[in-house]
Amino acid sequence: MSEEDAVNHIEMLGATGFFKDAPTDLLTPIAAASNEVELTRGDVLYEEGDQPDALHLVLTGRIAIANANPIDKRESVIALMEPGDLFGEFGMLDDGPRSAMARALEASTVLEIPYGPVREMFRDHPELLWNVTRLLAQRLRAMDEALADSVFLDVTGRTAKRLMEMAEGRDEFILPVTQEELAGMVGASRERVNKAISSFIRLGWLDQHDRRYRILQPDRLEQRSR
Repeated sequence: MSEEDAVNHIEMLGATGFFKDAPTDLLTPIAAASNEVELTRGDVLYEEGDQPDALHLVLTGRIAIANANPIDKRESVIALMEPGDLFGEFGMLDDGPRSAMARALEASTVLEIPYGPVREMFRDHPELLWNVTRLLAQRLRAMDEALADSVFLDVTGRTAKRLMEMAEGRDEFILPVTQEELAGMVGASRERVNKAISSFIRLGWLDQHDRRYRILQPDRLEQRSR
């Protein structure tokens, strides 16, 4: 690992909520023990049920955290991890197996961070565990919101919400996932999600050309997503 890469890894670790308050001298040995993992689209970083031994930080690309239906293998995407996002912390806290799989949605690079030096840092500096508490609170809030969506929003409403989230306030954007992956994020079949998108186009709320989307009436989509 080059000195430039090491500095970049330390900076990216420090920018995460998990390591936010840790000084550079504590992050340096953690970064030194970490390794970059290169993934191509479709590569599985780990499977649900695997025994965990490391955190992961997305350096480039996108990683889907998903559960697969054991019968038809259809995926439900729990979260989309992008550059700067950290994941895989649950196993470090309870020694339990992976609760979901992690799969690359495109060519990606992740930093694999062994649990050992991270646990050592928290053991010697327990005040930094407040960062872990905040991260867990954020995860719980996201899970509560996803559960509420599944109860109170129909497929069309959930589709509108996911599109607005991926637009990130822009009027035009490239869909960062396939239609199948979008369906997994919505929690419905691809056919039903495509039907919802077609209805938005027919109503004049949305324009679509391949994976490029243009939001024509954001207020309508926003209202439909509530």
